[in-house]
Parts: sequence; C-alpha cells; structure tokens
Amino acid sequence: MTFEEAIDYLYSRLPLFQNQGTRAYKPGLSGIIAFSDHLGNPHEKFKSIHVGGTNGKGSTSHMLASVLQAAGYKVGLYTSPHLKSFTERIRINGAEVVHAYVAEFVERNQTYIEDNKPSFFEVTVAMAFEYFASQAIDIAVVEVGMGGRLDSTNIIQPLVSVITNVGWDHTQHLGDSLPKIAVEKAGIIKRNTPVVLSENPVSEVSEVFVSKANELESELIFASNNYKIVERTLTEFGQRVVVENLNYSSRVEIDLDLAGIYQTDNVKGVLCALDILKKQNYSIDTPSILSGLSSVVTSTGLKGRWQKLQDHPLVICDTAHNLDGMRRTIEQFLSVSARQKHFVLGFVADKDVRSILALFPRSASYYFCQPSIQRALVVEELILIADELGLNGSSFKNVNEALSQAITNASSHDAIYVGGSTFVVADLVQI
Repeated sequence: MTFEEAIDYLYSRLPLFQNQGTRAYKPGLSGIIAFSDHLGNPHEKFKSIHVGGTNGKGSTSHMLASVLQAAGYKVGLYTSPHLKSFTERIRINGAEVVHAYVAEFVERNQTYIEDNKPSFFEVTVAMAFEYFASQAIDIAVVEVGMGGRLDSTNIIQPLVSVITNVGWDHTQHLGDSLPKIAVEKAGIIKRNTPVVLSENPVSEVSEVFVSKANELESELIFASNNYKIVERTLTEFGQRVVVENLNYSSRVEIDLDLAGIYQTDNVKGVLCALDILKKQNYSIDTPSILSGLSSVVTSTGLKGRWQKLQDHPLVICDTAHNLDGMRRTIEQFLSVSARQKHFVLGFVADKDVRSILALFPRSASYYFCQPSIQRALVVEELILIADELGLNGSSFKNVNEALSQAITNASSHDAIYVGGSTFVVADLVQI
C-alpha cells in the first residue's frame, strides 16, 4: 500500500468530521481504548502535555512544542485538523510523519479497521501515539480534537493539562451553555495532575474548573494570577510582548513570531505550563523559552494564525471560525491602518454564521465563497444571510478566485482579511 492509497482509504472508508459533521462524531473513549489495546497501548510509553479549549489550543500546542524543542527535547506534536497535508497532524521536532509509516500503519491495521469501524479521528490518534512511542520521544504535546471529556486524545495521563478558554462552539455536541461546555473541557483534568487555565473565565465557568480540580485533588493554576502582559508592540516578524512574572516581580521581553493579539493569553498559559514542567525536573531555561517562542512557525510548521500573505495591499488570513475567535481577529483587523477594508469569507454550515457576520462592518467590501468540503455553507445561502445584515458583496466559487478579485479591486493602501473557516484558509494556494 502506498501513502496515497492509504490516505485515500482513510478518507473514503472512515467517517470524517470535517466532511460529515455530526454523522462522523463518535463521542466516548471505548473505540480508542480498544484500538490502543490492539496496538499495545503506545500512549503509556511516553510523557505528554494535554491542551484543550475553545480557541488557542493549536497555537498553545505549537508554542509548547517549539520551546521544548529549543530546550533540547525530542518532542512529538499531535494537532488537528490539518491545512494541506494529512501528515501535518503528526510531527516530531517539526518534521511531519513519514509517508512510509502512514502507509505501513494503515496496511497493518486494515483488518482491524474493517472489523471495528473506528472514526477517522480515532485512527489518526492511534497512529500518532504509536508513532511517538516507536520514535522514543521525550515528550508529546497533544491537542484535543473537540471538547475533552469524550475526545479520543483523553486516554493519555499528562504531566500537565492546559485549557485555553471556554467559548461558544460545537454546541450541538458539547452543550448549550458555557458551564456545560466547560464540563466537557474540564474532562481532561486528571487526578493529582496540575491544570492551567490560560484565560480567566466568568465565575459560572470558573466554578466548573474549581470543582473538578478539587474533586480530583489537582492543582488549578490561573495564568493571569502568575503572568501579566505589560506591553505589546507589533514587529516585522510578529509581536514583542513584555511579560511580568507576578510572583517574582520580574519582567522578560519576548519576541513572538505570531502576530495575533489573542496570542498574549496563550503565552501566559504556556509560561505557566513550562513552570510546572520545570518543577518536574525538565531543563527549560529562559534562553530556550525566548528562542522557542520566537520561532514557533519555523520550528513546528504552524500556519494560518494571523498570517500575512503579502503587503500592498496587506493580506491577512486567520483560521478563527467561531464567535469568540472571530470577534478577536476582526477587532484586530479593524484596528489595522488602511484606506479600505476587504473581507474574503466562507463558512461551514453548522456554525452560527448570522451571529458571526454581525461582527463585521457594513462599510467594507465583501467577497463570499465556500470551502471545498461537504460541510460547507453554500455561497448562495451565505450571500442571503449577509444581505439581510447589510453586508453586500459578490460570490465566488472558491477562496482563491475571491481573493484574486479582492486584490484586483484593492489599492496598495487597502487591507484584505481572509477567513471564516479553517477550511477556507486551507484552500488558499499561498498557504
């Protein structure tokens, strides 16, 4: 079996959430537990960090991996979904899983897959964990797929858990209130295992985490009680943030190669998680932290987070795709100095698109499209919703045609935002 045949098999034979949504969602750990047992429980053979949350868990995972790599460790990184290639999901020190391993894994486990019908996500998690174990990594950073409590990644016993925030997303699966969603996120907290909250949630959400941590006798660390961003400036390559350690009244200047303003909360959570690892005898000095945070993109391959595609006109893309994430990115984009703002937008059908579009200004120019997945909100429906909200624009078959027209229409002093969905950004040829 070749790599191409293996990938085609996985996509064609297994339920894939990005295409089928609810029909592909398999909550519960029984499937991944059985598959892992079949493989000899590889997740028990390496140390790990577990990262969940509504927004920021991917960036946080990549930051942690980059710092640990800079500190000299062999680091596995599991994230989802991928933007361009399946192999982006599974990395060791930034290098994607080799094609030969993917092909061999699928061929070797084809009978098991046929007989037990795991989900696409269960197969990728099992594949990642076996790969990490086979490569004798020092530590893995594992990003939750959805929720936490019932997510396939939740079979690991991490050294520390990080929960970035709680917001509105996947409510049909996680619950129709923030406390209910928080219960699912809190499900990654393990007994006697420290957990970091990157952002201070509202009281009703905070109570969920306090209660769960107390129940499991786990230390709960609020990042904002330990670190404070006292200064932030944009740079050519990202942003410079001055962070104060509130416990020691000391400050450090960090050059972060990720420019999204939302990354400042993620940085605080990352620093707290690293403090915990240092207490567990991991050797992570300040130069490693500074080096790792200044090279997240190059050392881990992170893409699509407030990524600049070009200047004159300025083109920014971002994978924010829910109400909370979009609110932050749009606020930042609207603060950009430009003669005129242009938005290239597409969405998946199961998002609260009406609420998201209400965030956008009527005075901008709009170019509507749809991502190339089965769950896409068809552009004709998107146009109707946008028209009702006073957002007038044109429709295009795909994001690349839409962006091309936006660039043609824009002056060199304009700014263009591309996003609305992870899968819209994934369709960009420039990524």
